[in-house]
Amino acid sequence: MMGGRVTEQPGFEARKLLRAAASATLATTTGAQPFASLVTPAYLPDLTTLLLLSDLSEHTRHLKAEPRCALMAQGAPDGANPQTAPRVTLTGLAEPVPAAEVAVLKPRWLARHPYAALYADFGDFHLWRITPAAALLVGGFARATRLRQEALLPDAAAVAALAATEAGILGHVNEDHADALAAIATLLLGQPAGDWRMVAVDPDGCDLTSGDRVARLPWPTPVADANGVRMALVQAARDARTRK
Repeated sequence: MMGGRVTEQPGFEARKLLRAAASATLATTTGAQPFASLVTPAYLPDLTTLLLLSDLSEHTRHLKAEPRCALMAQGAPDGANPQTAPRVTLTGLAEPVPAAEVAVLKPRWLARHPYAALYADFGDFHLWRITPAAALLVGGFARATRLRQEALLPDAAAVAALAATEAGILGHVNEDHADALAAIATLLLGQPAGDWRMVAVDPDGCDLTSGDRVARLPWPTPVADANGVRMALVQAARDARTRK
């Protein structure tokens, strides 16, 4: 989002903000008392939100009693006024991830937060998910757009197409185009040099990691399939190399 403005694709802009944020503010309630806490979300391709929460945390106890919650992420302000920062508040219902799904979904969360491998298997930590219901996108001072679920979520056909091809995309890019990933990470995204690899892809962008560092590459527009990913990566590599 440029210049603190909501664009013509507010759903895409909201998803980009959410997926790029390494942390977010989780709002829960206990009785009639609101409560806010810092959490580290990761997002599935369909925007389902994953959280690794400790049973000892206040917000976990709140969610067990009242699953309705909100999550706010924000970008950088456009100048000195913090109110110019783009931000999005997502509302939805939280629930523990069923045990049968943890083995598949926890690696997805860890791909976004690799440093957390040190404590992710502690006995009091469990994976939760929030099913998005709606969102409020604020593109800057006095610029707000309410998004119903159908306007917020990515295209279901694109989600399915990329889920079917993600393993192949990751394998091909990491094995055959490591130099392009390094250029994108360092020259385009401003990251330090390292062994950059692609660890996840979705209709809105992809996640790159090097050790405990994570970088998010958003697509210029949502992609629908593996060919869309290829075209977006080719363009990103070209843009990166023009900055040498």
